[in-house]
Amino acid sequence: QVQLVESGGGLVQPGGSLRLSCAASGIIFGGFTMGWYRQAPGKQRELVAAITSVRSTNYADSVKGRFTISRDNARNTVYLQMNSLKPEDTAVYYCNARWGNNNNYWGQGTQVAVFS
Repeated sequence: QVQLVESGGGLVQPGGSLRLSCAASGIIFGGFTMGWYRQAPGKQRELVAAITSVRSTNYADSVKGRFTISRDNARNTVYLQMNSLKPEDTAVYYCNARWGNNNNYWGQGTQVAVFS
């Protein structure tokens, strides 16, 4: 059974930092592309950042230079370090694991709220 369990969300003031973690089980973690998506109220879910099995990364333009995605294959965990947070970063953040077209899994989400 595949499980992706996110943690690290919370409430932070603008300019602050948070580190999200996603612990995976039930998959061959090292072979999966891992990603972080977010969904704000009334908006579609969007890709924030992704890291491939060979550690190639890509980021949404809105977070470049502020967010960093990384992975620890020994711990089956992917991280999202979020710095210089803005109110527009407020959303539910979801962890995603993807391998090919037939293996696509989601976590339950963790809330990030940025406001004064």
